[in-house]
Amino acid sequence: MTHPSSDLPRNISRPLAAALVAAAGLLTASPVSSATPERAGSVAAGAEILAAPDIPIGNVKAHLAQLQSIATANGGNRAHGRTGYKASIDYVKGKLDAAGFTTTLQQFTSSGSTGYNLIADWPGGDPNQVLMAGAHLDSVSSGAGINDNGSGSAAVLETALAVSRAQLQPTKHLRFAWWGAEELGLVGSKYYVNSLSATDRARVSGYINLDMVGSPNPGYFVYDDDPAIEKVFKDWYTGIGVPTEIETEGDGRSDHASFKNVGIPVGGLFTGASRTKTAAQAAKWGGTSGQAFDRCYHSSCDTNTNINDVALDHNSDALAHAIWTLGTAEPLPPGESYESAADVAIPDNAAAVTSALAVSGRTGNAPAALRVGVDIKHTWRGDLVVDLLAPDGTAYRLKNSSSSDSEDNVITTYTVDASSETANGTWRLRVQDVASQDTGYIDRRDDLADPAAREALLDGLGVVAVEIGLVPPRH
Repeated sequence: MTHPSSDLPRNISRPLAAALVAAAGLLTASPVSSATPERAGSVAAGAEILAAPDIPIGNVKAHLAQLQSIATANGGNRAHGRTGYKASIDYVKGKLDAAGFTTTLQQFTSSGSTGYNLIADWPGGDPNQVLMAGAHLDSVSSGAGINDNGSGSAAVLETALAVSRAQLQPTKHLRFAWWGAEELGLVGSKYYVNSLSATDRARVSGYINLDMVGSPNPGYFVYDDDPAIEKVFKDWYTGIGVPTEIETEGDGRSDHASFKNVGIPVGGLFTGASRTKTAAQAAKWGGTSGQAFDRCYHSSCDTNTNINDVALDHNSDALAHAIWTLGTAEPLPPGESYESAADVAIPDNAAAVTSALAVSGRTGNAPAALRVGVDIKHTWRGDLVVDLLAPDGTAYRLKNSSSSDSEDNVITTYTVDASSETANGTWRLRVQDVASQDTGYIDRRDDLADPAAREALLDGLGVVAVEIGLVPPRH
């Protein structure tokens, strides 16, 4: 992870996306163009997701041992422009070539030296739906960089090799990447993204970044960027009983920023760098309060003894879960989604705003268990009142305001008995901010965080929109 030029504040002007998803047979929408890519978490109603394999921690640690040996044999580091970095790239490439990946070595120049990105494509999957996972492979010049970022590089490598061992047949095209010169300012990943045409950028449905995922005094941090990717990770950690926090220390300081800055959905995992673990964090995660998550950050002691095996194991398994979940999800077929697109800001302490969706060509009523998946990005969710408005104007209250609820965002699914409402007509999501100082946005570029809500197709090409999809079950 790169050095921070300053402590970067969290972006308090975050997008909002929302969707309305039918739980019973209701709609068949006008077809969506096949040239329009889905975003990372879009799946079909009733789709079955393949379970990911357990990633052997011994294999991940074996990769770290190799990276340590490479550093030891090459002046103690694997930095950009040094022999240790090229040897690291060659090691990873050799593993992937033997496993059946198509690898590409991309060259660039930085600080007068040749740098390398390694791109590995797994055969198959929709070429218009590319799911990527990556990590930077370079270290700083002062050390071997085994946590930063051998840990992320090894976890991504072993997950890719697990794809090969399983002979996975994903619905999305899977691409893995190892970036050079991250420590010099995200140079390699910026070069890669800038080398993509607008069409190829639009084909990348999501990018997952792992940077420092084995810190010796670990926290469990999840990027709060794309809601679909975020929720996949949070749900996995909830399933093993490990609480997570939103990642803020490295926001904008690792390679996901190169993708995020051009509108590609991103997510990722992190176990902490130079910041100090609080007493509250030590109480829920273990470890030592008052001590940095990684005391060897950017130092010569970042060797293969600077790794917490449990954290590395968890994050490797979490990445595999995300690749299997997002990469093998059955895409929503054309003709089963409605979309609306409108730039809708939620003004601070002002009148309610709505985003509308006109539904036509349907017969009968909406279902009795209409699932309303809401994903609202807002810096004080207690300010918000959220309603679903039926075509006849009937309001279904989804959320009341609460002065004591100071958390960010509303990411959940509500169930509404809409069986008395006709399916045809204009449905609206109504959102009102009833207190001062915070605002939010309705933005179509975010996928829906709830699995039910993600059954509505998001095309992800516009800047701001609300997505309300009414989707029949698959039989």
